[in-house]
Amino acid sequence: MDFVIFILAIASLIWGADFIINQSEKIAIRLHIPEFIIGATLVALGTSLPEMAASIAATINGKTDMAISNVIGSNILNISLVLAIIFLIITNIKSDRDFFAKDSSWALFPVMLFILMGIDGKIDKFDGILLLILMVAYILFLIKQAHGIGIEQIEDIKEDNGFGWIKTITLLLVGFILVIAGAHFTVESASAIAKTFGVSEWIIGIVLISVGTSMPELVVSVLAALKGKTDMAIGNIIGSNLANITMVIGFSALIRDLPIDLTNPLVVFNVSTMVVATIMLIYITANRLYSKPAGISLLILLAIFLKETMDNMFI
Repeated sequence: MDFVIFILAIASLIWGADFIINQSEKIAIRLHIPEFIIGATLVALGTSLPEMAASIAATINGKTDMAISNVIGSNILNISLVLAIIFLIITNIKSDRDFFAKDSSWALFPVMLFILMGIDGKIDKFDGILLLILMVAYILFLIKQAHGIGIEQIEDIKEDNGFGWIKTITLLLVGFILVIAGAHFTVESASAIAKTFGVSEWIIGIVLISVGTSMPELVVSVLAALKGKTDMAIGNIIGSNLANITMVIGFSALIRDLPIDLTNPLVVFNVSTMVVATIMLIYITANRLYSKPAGISLLILLAIFLKETMDNMFI
């Protein structure tokens, strides 16, 4: 029964996030916000909503291991699974954006900062504030990137003739209710599963919850790539991973300190895998290796990550 509740809760998280993204986009278009900014911020931040809701709910319930491991697992899966699938199913991938020059620091710096903050054994409120400031800096960077292209895009935006504030706000509230309820039951059912099978909450967070909360990134990025919008697909991964560390960990740390044991071999391995995955992302974008061999390489990393993690499954 716990597995059924878990699946339904994850579905609620994803549906709720989808409602929030769609209705927020409609409001942004209604207010004549440039489409570039809508895509660069709402898509990346919106697909991180499930991780944020699940980790904050876990933190409130005192399950801090789940809060951190969910973020680490999601970041690994976003690169090693989502990008791998894109590279394997899409042929002749072309990208106009120089991700190495413009986005590599945003991919790696938050990861290294997270590790430095965790050396003392916890991510505290001060660390959380610094992470949130970094997210603000990223949003300002995106706005600066959009400077000069907004006027033309505003003119091209076609407003939804069926737009209505009451309908949109109602659906937005429904989305938030689904996300909040889904987060609560995701954490509770995951905890019950962990107790039933004698599995640590860290493992549940880094494998079970992270797989579920990474589904929005998978769907959005693959659909974008299929439509030829490779820049949006890769940008979504970079933005989502940044949001996971800065916003998810940041807000969770404001609620209570998040202990992290960097002397634990499994934790060290998982964090190291996140670093390796990020470096692989930077290397691939630097050399524009958007190909099947790159996808296979990422899947090999995923297989190593899953094998080592599952070997340490039981408490």
